[in-house]
Amino acid sequence: METKRVTIDAQKPEFQWIQEGARLIREGKLVALPTETVYGLGANAMDAEACREIFRVKGRPQDNPLIAHISDLDMAKKLTKHWTPQAALCAERFWPGPLTLVLEKTDLVPDVVSGGLGTVGIRMPKHPVALQLIQEAGVPIAAPSANLSGKPSPTKGSHVWKDLNGKIPLILDAGACAVGVESTVLDLTEEVPTILRPGGITKEQLEEVLGEVAVDHPSELQAPKAPGMKYRHYAPKGDLTLLIGERTKVISKMVEEIRKGQSRLKKVGILCTLESAAELHYHLPDLLYVLGSESNPAEVAGNLYEGLRLCDEQGMDIILAEGVSDKGLGFAIMNRLIKASGQKVLRV
Repeated sequence: METKRVTIDAQKPEFQWIQEGARLIREGKLVALPTETVYGLGANAMDAEACREIFRVKGRPQDNPLIAHISDLDMAKKLTKHWTPQAALCAERFWPGPLTLVLEKTDLVPDVVSGGLGTVGIRMPKHPVALQLIQEAGVPIAAPSANLSGKPSPTKGSHVWKDLNGKIPLILDAGACAVGVESTVLDLTEEVPTILRPGGITKEQLEEVLGEVAVDHPSELQAPKAPGMKYRHYAPKGDLTLLIGERTKVISKMVEEIRKGQSRLKKVGILCTLESAAELHYHLPDLLYVLGSESNPAEVAGNLYEGLRLCDEQGMDIILAEGVSDKGLGFAIMNRLIKASGQKVLRV
């Protein structure tokens, strides 16, 4: 298959490309589209066969649910049995934006989208290209991240091209995504609203609106109610270790691991904060990627997947990532790093 990758204006999308993307969606084809979080691989969320193609192209496990992206509240309400007061509060405060709400689904939602569950995740993206594409298509768009399953999510059109060139007909390339990590997934079917996956909206922000908010800790045995819960995700090819602790101890351990790895002729990559970069640079790792300042978690989140992908591109055998505070957006950053490491966390 030939893949067309077109540059589209992020703020004022050219209508010809929106039209072409919408036509492909209505025809049951796949389109890679930008959102404010990461690039999504979109299909008509009410077309079971089109959504099965998402799983085939990505190599995604069939029990991993998809998120249905909508452009207005009427579309959301058609997909859900009960549009609850909590859902209305969240939509008013956080939509459009990086928050997915899990609610009971109607029969319009195919089982392939819900992972065989009686619920569906829905969100309204805060990106002009995504919103206009959904509006023009006239259907909700199911869109997991536009990458091969398990690999770092794509935050640039070039990332999608590297993973999916030759597998899908169209990539709408609007440049870098603003948020850089996926949406927060909030389950509103429980007595206490429960975060299934941390993301661009923090627990603290949700608590301001809803009061008590819980955080789910899924078992590997249960069916996942949201993407990113069960399987290893966001992972580079190299062996990634997440280091957590006081900065001087983390740096000291990284220096030790750099020397140890290079003595075995391994290429060692470092993902670190700005505050640690100068000292680590002095010890000559094969790759030093600065995620951002620890005082600016939004910067770290925006650079995270780029750093992981760069480690792959430059062939790092060993990757050492510096942990950040797990408060606010840091909770989502640490969730992604823990997943990317396959739970390989070193506390120093």
